[in-house]
Amino acid sequence: MSLTNWPLLGSPSFIGLQNYQSMLSDTQFWQSLLFTTKYTLVVTPLIMVVAFCLALLVKQRVPGVGIFRTAFFIPVVVGLSISSILWTQMFNDQVGIFDAILQALHIIHDPIIWLANPTSAILSVGVMVVWKTVGASMLFFLVGLNAISNDYYDAAHTDGAGWWARLFYITFPLLRRTFALALILSVIGSYLAFDQFYIMTHGGPQNQTITTVYWIYNTSFTYFKMGYGASLSMVLLAILVILSVLQLYLLRDDTKY
Repeated sequence: MSLTNWPLLGSPSFIGLQNYQSMLSDTQFWQSLLFTTKYTLVVTPLIMVVAFCLALLVKQRVPGVGIFRTAFFIPVVVGLSISSILWTQMFNDQVGIFDAILQALHIIHDPIIWLANPTSAILSVGVMVVWKTVGASMLFFLVGLNAISNDYYDAAHTDGAGWWARLFYITFPLLRRTFALALILSVIGSYLAFDQFYIMTHGGPQNQTITTVYWIYNTSFTYFKMGYGASLSMVLLAILVILSVLQLYLLRDDTKY
């Protein structure tokens, strides 16, 4: 399909690599790819850090810890579209809870239109995505933490290693595969972002929050250029493959079995 001029209505015609040549001068595509990369660089570290901290917290064997595990995981099962609608209302400058709290605490005097500014919009969407997805990564880390034998920690403690030393020299190295899995899934999910921006920002203001998938959607189903949309999808696929291979290489485990 990417090698054809394929209108949404009508018969396709073969045009070779013309779609890929047109892509080189598609300013909106490169802008959307840059924005998607910025969004990924903002969201992914937040998800990794928060998820790992939550996993350390709920790993503790204390009464009622199961309630917290469930509470942290519940947002994962909520649909992304529903989450986007919910948080859009929470960020609303008229009826949103965030502006109301900040005004009640006298931190701000006038409501902030969170989704009208590119910087605050990406942060607002990022907060929603972290809330929505962090439970899944937390679960990965929790499973990885539970798979580490306590013998390692006991031996290190006997040798005088403190909590930070055990974390950096035992936990992190033995969780390398888990980190690789969680990181790859998070990066892929971020580069495929669509629903949250389609619902929360509508690509605005001035098309500054259009992600790559959003632009593929517009190209294919708004401008009826299915062939060109397919070529954009192929390029995005290639980018995701390269990023995944790079992450696997950097986080490779050289342990021999």
